[in-house]
Amino acid sequence: MPERYQNFVGGAWTDSVSGEIAISTNPADISDVIGEFQASNAADADSAVTTAGAAKESWRRTSSLTRGSYLLKAATYLENNLETFAQAITRESGKAILESRGEAGRAIALLQYYGVEGSNPIGTVVPSVNPNVLLYTNRRPMGVISLITPWNFPLAIPIWKMAPAMVYGNSVVLKPASATPHVATLIASMWEAIDLPPGVFNLVTGSGRAVGSELITNSNVNAVSFTGSTSVGLQIAAESAKRGNRYQLEMGGKNPVIVLPDADLEQAAEITVSGAMKYSGQKCTATSRAIVVGNVMEEFTTLVVEKTRALKIGAGTEEDSVVVPVIDEASVDNIKTMIEHGVSDGGNVLTGGGVPSGSYYDSGTYVEPTIITKVAPDAFIACEEIFGPVLSLIHAANAEDALDIANSVEYGLSAGIFTRNLNSVLDFADQIEAGIVKINGETAGVEPQVPFGGMKASSSGDREQGKAAIEFFTETKTVYVDRSAT
Repeated sequence: MPERYQNFVGGAWTDSVSGEIAISTNPADISDVIGEFQASNAADADSAVTTAGAAKESWRRTSSLTRGSYLLKAATYLENNLETFAQAITRESGKAILESRGEAGRAIALLQYYGVEGSNPIGTVVPSVNPNVLLYTNRRPMGVISLITPWNFPLAIPIWKMAPAMVYGNSVVLKPASATPHVATLIASMWEAIDLPPGVFNLVTGSGRAVGSELITNSNVNAVSFTGSTSVGLQIAAESAKRGNRYQLEMGGKNPVIVLPDADLEQAAEITVSGAMKYSGQKCTATSRAIVVGNVMEEFTTLVVEKTRALKIGAGTEEDSVVVPVIDEASVDNIKTMIEHGVSDGGNVLTGGGVPSGSYYDSGTYVEPTIITKVAPDAFIACEEIFGPVLSLIHAANAEDALDIANSVEYGLSAGIFTRNLNSVLDFADQIEAGIVKINGETAGVEPQVPFGGMKASSSGDREQGKAAIEFFTETKTVYVDRSAT
């Protein structure tokens, strides 16, 4: 009998008022049921928001140093339980175990970073034209923050949202993706273990359809931080705007790399394949398009195909696996449809394109790593996010043409270039329409101490992570003190 897990509200584990449950399964073996989780509804979401609202004033009045100390305690807890979290990530999301350990390490770094941030100043003293006036600014927390997070980084993304939210004095309600509720319950257990004051962190599991609306429209919610699909993000933006609430949206990506003729092609191919195929391309920053300039197309293509065919396809528990199961059957179907679109639009599949069979592949949701060449810049597969192990190869006549192709889609999250030419680097960094720019590096992979976010349809609202996070989770108060009246 699978273990049954509860919501975490006000420091206590509670059942949903719906009385319904949903199961979470292992994408590497869909017969492996991880557990039963609360299929919460709007009433559960309202209860969590109300509880967070009741806790927010006490938490706001808590010293920021004290708030930071809780995050540092959580970082230590996570360090001591890293393997438990990593194994849970792999089992529930399918991620390769080495990447899961890396994700847990990133979560630790985020907690440490924002734990220390609690000791940093959050205001300034500003000169006044009146020498008798003390003029200064400080920052006030927003209040209650709804966090709606995806399945592909079930630990790191919730942490990179809640850590700054909490250290800056907000209480939070987390609604994790329906595919990865177990990792979210481990996060709740972490806060319980370090005795975080009740109501500062709350967890409600359930579908976005049943829970999401209440977490956006509830009158006690002051802001929403969301990572997920563009369509859902735009709905959140519209609903939040109606209420004058803040929203922070991280959505899709169609991330390009440009390969110039002077590049180290061996290095470029290795990094491109890594960026496209690790975790089966299920990252918003994954490389989706390689735009190759001039007469190196054939050589680069050969290298990319060779390196792709050498990748191990297998369960995330096997440490040499690179291409792992995608999250569910619906994703398999979507990726296959995208590949079919690519072929019907004139593309040529050089390797992959199907679903592996036999052995344990039949028990999981696998897709072969796929390279498609002869892709037109405006083809459907070249413009739409796939979220799978598929790389499109596009030829460009020159660097200017390549840049135009890279900028031609609606997304602008991450982009890279491979070249030895400094002028090409500087031109690319200046003209590419992307929030994250990589030079001779992988489009995926970011560090917690710098802002994260994109341009165009990839992001909306303030940046996440680094010191930029304070802009979303607080509002500025300007104070004038006329000393002549005292």
